[in-house]
Amino acid sequence: MLGLALFQAMLRDCRAKFPLIVAAAWFTCGSALGHAQEREDSTTKQPAASSSPGEAWARKNLEDLLTVYQHFHRTPELSFQEKETAATLAKHLREAGLEVTENVGGYGVVGVLKNGAGRTVMVRTDLDALPVKELTGLAYASQVMVKNDTGGEVGVMHACGHDIHITNAIAVARFFAAHKSDWKGTLVVIGQPAEERGSGARKMLADKLFERFPKPDYALALHCDSTLAAGRIGIRGGYILANVDSVDITVRGRGGHGAMPHTTVDPIVQAAELVVALQTIVSREIKPTEPAVITVGSIHGGTKHNIIGDTCHLQLTVRSYTDKVRAQLREGILRKAKGVALAAGAPEPIIEFSDGTPATFNDESLALRITQLFRKQLGEDKIEPGEISMGGEDFSEYGRAGVPILMYRLGAVNEKRLQRFKELGQSPPSLHSPLFYPDADEVLVTAVSTMTAAVQDLFSK
Repeated sequence: MLGLALFQAMLRDCRAKFPLIVAAAWFTCGSALGHAQEREDSTTKQPAASSSPGEAWARKNLEDLLTVYQHFHRTPELSFQEKETAATLAKHLREAGLEVTENVGGYGVVGVLKNGAGRTVMVRTDLDALPVKELTGLAYASQVMVKNDTGGEVGVMHACGHDIHITNAIAVARFFAAHKSDWKGTLVVIGQPAEERGSGARKMLADKLFERFPKPDYALALHCDSTLAAGRIGIRGGYILANVDSVDITVRGRGGHGAMPHTTVDPIVQAAELVVALQTIVSREIKPTEPAVITVGSIHGGTKHNIIGDTCHLQLTVRSYTDKVRAQLREGILRKAKGVALAAGAPEPIIEFSDGTPATFNDESLALRITQLFRKQLGEDKIEPGEISMGGEDFSEYGRAGVPILMYRLGAVNEKRLQRFKELGQSPPSLHSPLFYPDADEVLVTAVSTMTAAVQDLFSK
């Protein structure tokens, strides 16, 4: 506070002599000073009488948590490359007193804290970052550059909030290790690799996650939401995220000269027909009340203006909620692709399905229970029914393995910033944007207070 007050006094004293310079200084520094003031206020103000134990603990330890968060933000690693991230998480969990096992299903980390007889509750965080060059301008912005699968250089950034998730998991472990007299049971904290590639959870389960370690009675996770104000929670039962499948279709023909199409079987014409035909699966074959998406995201064929090639390659993303609709979409894609080829007198296309992630289904009774808890803790006005999305999340795999799961949305951008975006007629930067960043001080307090309250509640009954 002393440094901030002194700087403001100096600017006021100089205003008369250097009005233009001071105006520029206020314009340039005002936002940073305001953020510093908000940060100091949020760090030093005493929690309200009704605050939860987790909130009080988070505020007391906020500076340290921000240091942990900024470290992870500064040092992101791509999917399947999370070696240092995993090692750092393991170190923090060991220091908190958990029994830690590394290299589970790749770079997966499992921390176990046993505290007598009782329920087992799992808290999951994802570890990986995205191939995005950060443009936030933050003092602790990632400068990491790596080679991608094709040998090109790409930036790496925590553009999806996984750094917040990791810090929250560490905080939860520390909180329960420090409050053993207040609960009984077993806390399992897992750091899961490769969420962005949709396979980390499956690999950890294949490495006998629930056989080698205590199988949880409940599993919890949270996820940053760039459209939701900090301090608010989005939560609902049932489907919240979709089945995600990828499809590669190689349409085959017979190439030749572009001036003599009658001597060819044109794969590009087939592909054009197929793009339209695929859309009729959703519009004319799937029940209108059942969500479904088929998007042709990539189409490549040919090499030159006057050459008809032999093949054309299409890449699809396919989304649904239920297993029935998922199977319907798959059958429809096969039928349409083969039908177009048959009608053109072409060879049968090559069709490859890549198994993606199953839909995320929040256990409805668990969601209701935790929603009621959060309403009491944060207030009715802070809880929203989280929107369902056709995005994907492999947290769903733990539910498929027989564990009641709940993932809730964590507001990531403070109210003032959201309001400013609204005034400018802009949408806030979305997750995966090079401009996205959470207001970490406010966000971490809400994350830790809600997650510790949820875990404590599940231990208690």
